[in-house]
Amino acid sequence: MNNFNKIPHQFTPYVFAFFMAGIMAFLMSMAIVASSTGIHDGYSMRVIHSYGLAMPVAFICVLIVRPVVVKLVAIFVRKPG
Repeated sequence: MNNFNKIPHQFTPYVFAFFMAGIMAFLMSMAIVASSTGIHDGYSMRVIHSYGLAMPVAFICVLIVRPVVVKLVAIFVRKPG
């Protein structure tokens, strides 16, 4: 992928939030659907349906929570040197 096709650097927090939310929402959808209804016929479709709701919610949550987490990490993690 060349630089022409890449998203500008100033959008990094949004790209991070998109991928973090997408991956986490999918994994959580898989776990919650398996826990609540089991893994049998129709599992994949139930996960996809659950993911359709979870992804936008997770994306908004990551956008809101990320700055708080960055500050908490700065408080609890020693700087190098």
